[in-house]
This record gives sequence, structure tokens and C-alpha cells, in this order.
Amino acid sequence: MSDVDHRAELERHLSWFESKLPPKPAHFVGWLRKPSSKYVRLPLGVLLVGGGVLSFLPVLGLWMLPLGLILIAQDVPALEKPTARSLGWLERKWLERQRSKGVEITPQSTERSTRGPAAALDE
Repeated sequence: MSDVDHRAELERHLSWFESKLPPKPAHFVGWLRKPSSKYVRLPLGVLLVGGGVLSFLPVLGLWMLPLGLILIAQDVPALEKPTARSLGWLERKWLERQRSKGVEITPQSTERSTRGPAAALDE
């Protein structure tokens, strides 16, 4: 896979995640994923990673670490490949679990991800 493929895979996973959110958080995530939000996305990602490292403190948690890395990976090419692979693994495990519960779910098609980051907001 080339770097472009990893970026496209990362975008596909993020749009899949965005489609699972309620409307208001999905709108925020869609805005955060826009290229113009880079100067908000990077500091927020760093803060989330820092909060994940300090997860032993009240309110902060380990959940912040992967969320921060996902935000940072959109702007740091070296993190695209491992983040895309991790999100692919998580998506497969989630789908397996849903199927074992008897819920019929299909993975998101690549057609939707090629329309752009805000495509989930239009539907």
C-alpha cells in the first residue's frame, strides 16, 4: 500500500466512525476533519495524548490517548499507516462482535469516503 492508500483508508475509517455518532458530535468531528481545522486539530490531539498519559488522574482516561493519536495522524504522515491499520483491526472486531450478537451490519463502502470528509453530514 502506498502513502495515498493509507490516507484514503484513514479517511474511510474516520467517516465510518463519524456516521456512527449522533448529529451534533458528528458535525463537530466533520468540522474537525476539514483541512482548515488543522490549527485546532493538532493542539487538541496533543492535549488528548497528554490526558491519556495522565490517565491515573480523575476525569482523564486512557481513552484519550488513541483519540489524540487519530487526530494527530491526519497531519503527521508517519502516523497514517499504523493508525489506518489499527482502525481497520478495530472495525473488523466491532463487525465480528455485532454479527455474533445477531445484528446484520456491513462495512462502509469506499464510495462514500471518496465524496469527502463532510459527506456523512449531508445524509
